[in-house]
Amino acid sequence: MFEHTENRRIRQFLDLMGDFSRNLLLALGILLFVVAFLVQPVRVEGTSMEPELGDQERVFINKFSYRVFEIERGDVVVFSFPGDVRKSFIKRVVALPGETLAIEQGRVYINDRLLAEPYIPPDFQSRHSLGPIRVPEDHFFVMGDHRSVSNDSRHWGALHRRFIYGKAVLKYWPLNDIGLVY
Repeated sequence: MFEHTENRRIRQFLDLMGDFSRNLLLALGILLFVVAFLVQPVRVEGTSMEPELGDQERVFINKFSYRVFEIERGDVVVFSFPGDVRKSFIKRVVALPGETLAIEQGRVYINDRLLAEPYIPPDFQSRHSLGPIRVPEDHFFVMGDHRSVSNDSRHWGALHRRFIYGKAVLKYWPLNDIGLVY
């Protein structure tokens, strides 16, 4: 009787461990899928996207959205830097393919119309001029929100679509600044 009860407990324990292992593997598989194809955490390095994103803040990027939706002006995108694809940058899309961009004393004009940029405080604005430049097909003109310190398309040209791999959607660190990225 004792052996029968002991064997049953061992079988129950092994069944429980099997269920746990199977569930753990399933959860890890789902997590790997999500990180590989849908969402990825990234750390912001530098101040070029202030005040929206500060140095060392953490954001989730949506890696799937641009497979379904178009990249739009105002999107904050994460991309491999064309000059060194081992580095990732985060910037805001300012001009779309086929548009003409000009910058006059820091004010951005798209197709001769002033671009409203309420996300840039006056003291972060650059006073430089550039262009006019026609953005090539499959390219985007990207700039940091802290224009006076940003290394962006003004310095290295329009960004080809193939380098863009995600859209910043949610700040999650620091905890007191959790929210959507605008």
